[in-house]
Amino acid sequence: KGGTLEPFCTPSTLLPVDRLVEIIFKCTRALDYAFRAGIIHRDIKPANIFLCRYGEEFDFVKVLDFGIVKASQDAPEAAGGEALTGDNVVQGTPAFMAPEQVLSTAVDGRTDIYATGCVAYWLLTGQTVFNAPTPIGHLMHHTQTPPPAPSSRTELPIPPALDELVLACLA
Repeated sequence: KGGTLEPFCTPSTLLPVDRLVEIIFKCTRALDYAFRAGIIHRDIKPANIFLCRYGEEFDFVKVLDFGIVKASQDAPEAAGGEALTGDNVVQGTPAFMAPEQVLSTAVDGRTDIYATGCVAYWLLTGQTVFNAPTPIGHLMHHTQTPPPAPSSRTELPIPPALDELVLACLA
Protein backbone atom coordinates (compact mmCIF):
# COMPACT_ATOMS: atom_id res chain seq x y z
CA LYS A 1 0.00 0.00 0.00
CA GLY A 2 1.02 3.54 -0.58
CA GLY A 3 0.21 6.64 -2.54
CA THR A 4 1.57 9.50 -4.54
CA LEU A 5 2.88 12.80 -3.20
CA GLU A 6 -0.23 14.68 -4.36
CA PRO A 7 -2.02 14.61 -0.97
CA PHE A 8 0.99 16.35 0.62
CA CYS A 9 0.87 19.33 -1.72
CA THR A 10 -1.57 21.60 0.06
CA PRO A 11 -0.78 24.17 2.76
CA SER A 12 -2.67 22.09 5.34
CA THR A 13 -0.87 18.79 4.57
CA LEU A 14 2.75 19.80 4.03
CA LEU A 15 5.40 17.33 5.12
CA PRO A 16 8.02 18.10 7.77
CA VAL A 17 11.15 19.44 6.07
CA ASP A 18 13.38 16.51 7.11
CA ARG A 19 10.93 13.97 5.65
CA LEU A 20 10.53 15.99 2.46
CA VAL A 21 14.31 16.17 2.00
CA GLU A 22 14.62 12.41 2.42
CA ILE A 23 11.85 11.75 -0.12
CA ILE A 24 13.34 14.13 -2.68
CA PHE A 25 16.78 12.57 -2.14
CA LYS A 26 15.32 9.11 -2.82
CA CYS A 27 13.61 10.45 -5.92
CA THR A 28 16.92 11.81 -7.22
CA ARG A 29 18.54 8.41 -6.59
CA ALA A 30 15.86 6.77 -8.73
CA LEU A 31 16.37 9.38 -11.44
CA ASP A 32 20.14 8.86 -11.30
CA TYR A 33 19.54 5.18 -11.99
CA ALA A 34 17.36 6.11 -14.98
CA PHE A 35 19.98 8.61 -16.24
CA ARG A 36 22.69 5.96 -16.05
CA ALA A 37 20.40 3.71 -18.11
CA GLY A 38 20.12 6.49 -20.69
CA ILE A 39 16.55 7.56 -19.85
CA ILE A 40 15.13 11.03 -19.27
CA HIS A 41 11.68 10.85 -17.62
CA ARG A 42 10.30 14.28 -18.74
CA ASP A 43 7.18 14.19 -16.51
CA ILE A 44 8.34 14.33 -12.90
CA LYS A 45 5.45 15.60 -10.77
CA PRO A 46 3.85 14.67 -7.43
CA ALA A 47 1.43 12.25 -9.14
CA ASN A 48 4.40 10.30 -10.53
CA ILE A 49 6.24 9.92 -7.23
CA PHE A 50 4.83 7.04 -5.21
CA LEU A 51 5.58 6.39 -1.54
CA CYS A 52 5.15 2.96 -0.03
CA ARG A 53 6.53 0.66 2.60
CA TYR A 54 9.20 -1.77 1.45
CA GLY A 55 10.08 -4.20 4.22
CA GLU A 56 11.05 -2.09 7.20
CA GLU A 57 11.59 1.03 5.09
CA PHE A 58 8.87 3.65 5.14
CA ASP A 59 8.73 6.22 2.37
CA PHE A 60 10.25 3.89 -0.20
CA VAL A 61 10.10 6.00 -3.36
CA LYS A 62 9.03 4.71 -6.76
CA VAL A 63 9.11 6.99 -9.78
CA LEU A 64 6.11 6.13 -11.95
CA ASP A 65 4.86 6.71 -15.50
CA PHE A 66 7.73 6.54 -17.93
CA GLY A 67 5.24 7.13 -20.76
CA ILE A 68 7.02 10.09 -22.36
CA VAL A 69 10.64 9.14 -21.72
CA LYS A 70 13.38 10.17 -24.08
CA ALA A 71 16.63 8.35 -24.58
CA SER A 72 19.57 10.55 -23.65
CA GLN A 73 22.14 11.36 -26.32
CA ASP A 74 24.57 9.12 -24.41
CA ALA A 75 22.32 6.05 -24.48
CA PRO A 76 23.48 3.29 -26.86
CA GLU A 77 19.95 2.98 -28.32
CA ALA A 78 19.87 6.72 -28.95
CA ALA A 79 22.33 6.59 -31.83
CA GLY A 80 21.27 9.43 -34.03
CA GLY A 81 19.37 11.00 -31.13
CA GLU A 82 16.14 9.07 -31.69
CA ALA A 83 13.47 9.75 -29.10
CA LEU A 84 11.35 7.07 -27.53
CA THR A 85 8.47 9.54 -27.92
CA GLY A 86 7.95 12.27 -30.49
CA ASP A 87 10.34 15.17 -30.99
CA ASN A 88 9.28 18.80 -31.50
CA VAL A 89 6.17 18.21 -29.39
CA VAL A 90 5.63 19.76 -25.99
CA GLN A 91 4.99 16.85 -23.64
CA GLY A 92 4.75 16.89 -19.86
CA THR A 93 2.87 18.72 -17.13
CA PRO A 94 3.10 22.51 -17.56
CA ALA A 95 3.58 23.39 -13.87
CA PHE A 96 6.66 21.10 -13.72
CA MET A 97 8.32 21.61 -17.12
CA ALA A 98 11.87 22.86 -17.59
CA PRO A 99 12.37 25.79 -19.99
CA GLU A 100 14.23 23.64 -22.54
CA GLN A 101 11.35 21.14 -22.50
CA VAL A 102 8.84 23.95 -23.07
CA LEU A 103 10.88 25.28 -25.97
CA SER A 104 11.30 21.77 -27.47
CA THR A 105 15.08 22.09 -27.44
CA ALA A 106 17.51 19.35 -26.47
CA VAL A 107 16.71 17.86 -23.09
CA ASP A 108 18.91 15.89 -20.75
CA GLY A 109 18.90 14.83 -17.10
CA ARG A 110 18.77 18.46 -16.00
CA THR A 111 15.19 18.53 -17.28
CA ASP A 112 14.22 16.03 -14.59
CA ILE A 113 16.27 17.89 -11.96
CA TYR A 114 14.31 21.07 -12.76
CA ALA A 115 11.02 19.18 -12.40
CA THR A 116 12.21 17.66 -9.12
CA GLY A 117 12.92 21.20 -7.93
CA CYS A 118 9.34 22.12 -8.89
CA VAL A 119 8.06 19.15 -6.85
CA ALA A 120 10.18 20.15 -3.84
CA TYR A 121 8.90 23.72 -4.19
CA TRP A 122 5.29 22.54 -4.13
CA LEU A 123 5.93 20.25 -1.17
CA LEU A 124 7.55 23.13 0.75
CA THR A 125 4.97 25.80 -0.03
CA GLY A 126 1.75 24.08 -1.10
CA GLN A 127 2.00 26.08 -4.34
CA THR A 128 3.48 25.56 -7.78
CA VAL A 129 6.54 27.63 -8.62
CA PHE A 130 4.47 30.00 -10.74
CA ASN A 131 0.83 30.98 -10.43
CA ALA A 132 -0.87 30.98 -13.79
CA PRO A 133 -4.52 30.56 -14.76
CA THR A 134 -3.72 28.43 -17.82
CA PRO A 135 -1.22 25.77 -18.88
CA ILE A 136 0.21 28.19 -21.46
CA GLY A 137 0.72 30.72 -18.66
CA HIS A 138 2.78 28.16 -16.72
CA LEU A 139 4.84 27.40 -19.82
CA MET A 140 5.53 31.09 -20.41
CA HIS A 141 6.62 31.65 -16.81
CA HIS A 142 9.04 28.71 -16.92
CA THR A 143 10.76 30.26 -19.92
CA GLN A 144 10.68 33.93 -18.91
CA THR A 145 10.29 34.46 -15.16
CA PRO A 146 12.93 33.92 -12.47
CA PRO A 147 11.41 31.72 -9.75
CA PRO A 148 10.77 33.30 -6.35
CA ALA A 149 12.45 31.61 -3.39
CA PRO A 150 10.21 29.03 -1.70
CA SER A 151 10.66 30.85 1.62
CA SER A 152 9.03 33.94 0.10
CA ARG A 153 5.84 31.97 -0.58
CA THR A 154 5.14 30.42 2.82
CA GLU A 155 5.01 31.35 6.47
CA LEU A 156 6.66 28.04 7.41
CA PRO A 157 10.39 28.09 8.14
CA ILE A 158 12.55 26.82 5.30
CA PRO A 159 16.27 26.43 6.01
CA PRO A 160 18.28 28.82 3.80
CA ALA A 161 20.35 25.93 2.40
CA LEU A 162 17.18 24.15 1.27
CA ASP A 163 15.85 27.37 -0.28
CA GLU A 164 19.13 27.66 -2.21
CA LEU A 165 19.08 24.01 -3.25
CA VAL A 166 15.57 24.26 -4.68
CA LEU A 167 16.50 27.43 -6.56
CA ALA A 168 19.63 25.68 -7.89
CA CYS A 169 17.42 22.91 -9.28
CA LEU A 170 15.34 25.61 -10.97
CA ALA A 171 18.38 27.43 -12.43
